[in-house]
Amino acid sequence: MSENTQKRLYATGKRKCAIARVWIAPGKGSFTVNKQPADEYFTRESTKMIMRQSLEILELKESFDIWATVKGGGHSAQGEALRHGIARALAETDPERRAALKKAGFLTRDSRKKERKKYGQPGARKKFQYSKR
Repeated sequence: MSENTQKRLYATGKRKCAIARVWIAPGKGSFTVNKQPADEYFTRESTKMIMRQSLEILELKESFDIWATVKGGGHSAQGEALRHGIARALAETDPERRAALKKAGFLTRDSRKKERKKYGQPGARKKFQYSKR
């Protein structure tokens, strides 16, 4: 086992149906998602900002190399799952970072999901039009 592999930490992040598997190691700040640079994988600026939030709040943007595989959900949910996974890995590296990440809400899994469609209705909550007469 190489020395770099021993320092590398693993964490998972989830949001809706998206699951991010994140590996974090001390480095120069490279960010790889699904074997692509993160800026190429995510095209929307808001998603790029969201995935880097846990690093920016601790001012560690240039001190860790991050590898991640993300699947399921859309790009927005994948970005938030990535943020969750990175926050979990950072909290594991140093317990003092946990308080700042918890206060920002990055360690809490966002449990909101799409509600299932019900029978006798066109959607989850919407009802078919009712005519009294």
